[in-house]
Amino acid sequence: MSAQTLHSMDPSVVDREVLATGGPFGLAGRRTVVTGAAMGIGRGIAEMFRQAGADVLLSDLDGTALAAAAAALPDGPGRVATVQCDISADDAGEALAAACVEQFGGIDILVNNAGIYPQVPVLQMTPELLDHVYRVNLRGLVLASKAAAARMVAQGTGGRVINIASIDSLRPSMVGLAAYDASKGGVLMFTRSLALELAPHNITVNAVAPGGITTEGSQRPLEGSGMTPEQQEEVMRTFAARVPLGRMGTPSDIAGATVFLASSAAAYVTGSVIVVDGGALLT
Repeated sequence: MSAQTLHSMDPSVVDREVLATGGPFGLAGRRTVVTGAAMGIGRGIAEMFRQAGADVLLSDLDGTALAAAAAALPDGPGRVATVQCDISADDAGEALAAACVEQFGGIDILVNNAGIYPQVPVLQMTPELLDHVYRVNLRGLVLASKAAAARMVAQGTGGRVINIASIDSLRPSMVGLAAYDASKGGVLMFTRSLALELAPHNITVNAVAPGGITTEGSQRPLEGSGMTPEQQEEVMRTFAARVPLGRMGTPSDIAGATVFLASSAAAYVTGSVIVVDGGALLT
C-alpha cells in the first residue's frame, strides 16, 4: 500500500464489527462519563463509546450543543443521558458522579476531556485568565476524578479514569499557550500520581496526549491571539505539513486510543500516556 493511499484513507473508519461484538475492546454495560462531550474530541469519544456498547453520560457547559450531540449519537446497545455542567465549579465532580449513578446505577469509566486553550503570552496574561485555565483544565479534572474514584472504590469492581492531556504536556507547540501547557503538564503528573494511589482498587488511570486535531474549536481563531481566520488557517496548514503521517488528526483518532484504555485489553496499563499525534513529536 502506497503512502498516498494511506494518507487518503478515511481516518474515521473503525472496525465496527469488533466494537459491536464485544471482544477485548467491547464496553458493553460499562457506565461512562465524558466531559466536554458536546463537540470535538469529547463528542468523538462519546460516539465511539456508544458504538462499543457503553452507557454514556455526556456532560458539557453548552446545553444546546450537548442536546444536539446526544441526539446525533450513532445507534448502540447502551443508554445515553446528558447533564449540563460547568467543570470549573466546586461541586461539578460530585454532581457528575451522582448523575451517572442516578442514570445508570453506578460509574465504571470517567473520561476527563473538558478543556480550554486561550492563547495569551505570559507577559500579557491576567491572573483571572490563569485561574480560569487551571480551574477548567486541571482543578476540575482532579475533583471529577476524586468523586468518580470514590464511587468506584465503594462499588468494589474496579474502574477506569482516562485524562485527555496534550502533546503540550511534553513539549510546547507555540508561543502563547503557557497557561494551557502548564495545566496539561499538571494533568500528566496527576495521572501518574492517581494511578499509583488507585492501583490497589483495580482502578487504572491513564492519559491520551493528542497532537493537532481538527475540531470546531481548532477551526476558529484562538481566543486572545489576535489572528484572523486566514492566519489561523495558515498556522494549521504549517503544523499539518510537519506531521509525518501527513494530516491533522480527527476526534476518532483520539477516541480509538481512549476506547482501548477503557477496555479489558488495557487491564494491565496504568500511569501511562498514549501520544496520538501522527508523529508530530518526532520532528
